[in-house]
Amino acid sequence: MTQSRKTASNSQTVVVLGASDKQNRYSYKALQLLQKHGHVAIPVHPILKEIDGIQVAQSLDQIKQTVDTLTVYVSPAVSARLADEIVALKPGRVIFNPGAESTELSEILDANEIRFEEACTLVLIDTGQF
Repeated sequence: MTQSRKTASNSQTVVVLGASDKQNRYSYKALQLLQKHGHVAIPVHPILKEIDGIQVAQSLDQIKQTVDTLTVYVSPAVSARLADEIVALKPGRVIFNPGAESTELSEILDANEIRFEEACTLVLIDTGQF
């Protein structure tokens, strides 16, 4: 049986690359908003163990679930170094949040037929476009 990318309720599995436990960070706000809207949020940070009771993956290769969306909150230099892991994750799409846009990673995603967009996850959720 193949695994569907979306459930009947349209919830998604969303990886938050560059998650933070600091409440003023947009990645923290995205994690909270994703959960509030019924999505399964998987935070990724190399040092943190948990954020508000949510277990944090230290690297992308720890994630074994089918990923609908990877939302990026790290610098282009960091995301470029993670390109192989991102491609191996095979997300349904990648969202480059403001400041995380990467020409290098965009070209790699394009070559691997992984959809991507430059947008703000918070705005997409709030406006029903997620």
